[in-house]
Amino acid sequence: MTAPTTSYARPADRAGRTPRRVAARWVVTFAGFPLGGLPASLLVGPVDSVPAAGLGGLLTGVVLGLVQAWGLALTGTAAVRWAVATSLGFGAGLVAGAAAVGYATTPAALVTQGALCGLAVGTAQTTALVAVLGRPALVWPFVVAAAWAVGWAVTTAVGVDVDEQFTVFGSSGALLVAVLTVVLPLALRRRSIPV
Repeated sequence: MTAPTTSYARPADRAGRTPRRVAARWVVTFAGFPLGGLPASLLVGPVDSVPAAGLGGLLTGVVLGLVQAWGLALTGTAAVRWAVATSLGFGAGLVAGAAAVGYATTPAALVTQGALCGLAVGTAQTTALVAVLGRPALVWPFVVAAAWAVGWAVTTAVGVDVDEQFTVFGSSGALLVAVLTVVLPLALRRRSIPV
């Protein structure tokens, strides 16, 4: 009789996974934001309507979700679940956030849009986290919402041409978001779960 397999890394597979290495792997996931935004910009264009926001969010979210799944060392169905949750949350969140600010690109509008989109993404991701983290996972949507608001604030502050109505903030904002959200892989590591 064989033991059931899991989609998460087993403890033996995690040798050498120090907090520093776990954090470094997660920080690299900042690249998922611009990598996800690129196909959305090329295929969908500016976020200036509900269909553009929805499709652009889905595209950006699936790429970001796959990159984050790598950062969390998820495999198999766990990786797919994370990518799907991120994509659906991003699509719904961008529709709600962009519409709430009338598709405006002022710094205040983008911070608001980021908070709403981040809240939706974090909520969707929580569906995958609650089974492994329990009640502490319920804080995750608020962490993501705050981080994504900061991501847009940084992007507008460094002079990115946000009038092009991108689906997501730029690399500078993404890097800060990755640093601000590193609590997730570290929390999962402490519980001996997937990282």
